[in-house]
Amino acid sequence: MRANRNPAMDLALIAVFAALIVVFSVVTLPMPGTGVPLTLQVLAIGLAGMVLGPWRGFAATLLYLLVGFAGLPVFARGASTVAVLGTPTAGYLIAFPIFAGFVGLCAQLIVRRANTGLRAALLLVAAILGRFLVIFPIGAAGIARNVPMAYGKAMKADALFWLGDCIKLAAAAVIAVAVHKAFPQLLAARPGDVVEE
Repeated sequence: MRANRNPAMDLALIAVFAALIVVFSVVTLPMPGTGVPLTLQVLAIGLAGMVLGPWRGFAATLLYLLVGFAGLPVFARGASTVAVLGTPTAGYLIAFPIFAGFVGLCAQLIVRRANTGLRAALLLVAAILGRFLVIFPIGAAGIARNVPMAYGKAMKADALFWLGDCIKLAAAAVIAVAVHKAFPQLLAARPGDVVEE
């Protein structure tokens, strides 16, 4: 299928996924010893990358951050403004747009080239790889700097989130495959790209 890029649609999708990230940031559970609450943000951000691709996934996540930095209480526990950069969650917030872009780039390759039956598994592998290459080191750095604690101890604190994040990313992968089946043109990088169904 040949996809035609619609700038208005791009902006709408970016806004919708930014709003989705906000919604998934509302429910929080405390994680003792980290200063970082458990949320569903990783599911929403992983889904943004998988569904929208690299630049729109990055933009949706960046828009979420900018709205929060501007003062709206969209971060976990109702936090807002750039003051969050002085909290243990700072590293995670910084990592989120990069993670979305990485996952989106992988999703473009996977959805275009992989066998349909393998897409969910490959999206999950890519997302978990992004979780450990991007969110893990940057998130741990935020904990280490702002709790404060030794970086090695902060890395162990981050490990408390691994199982839950893998489950969330598995859910995101399954949802993304269903979305791409219904809307196979979503990941086109530019007008005229061919997206295989």
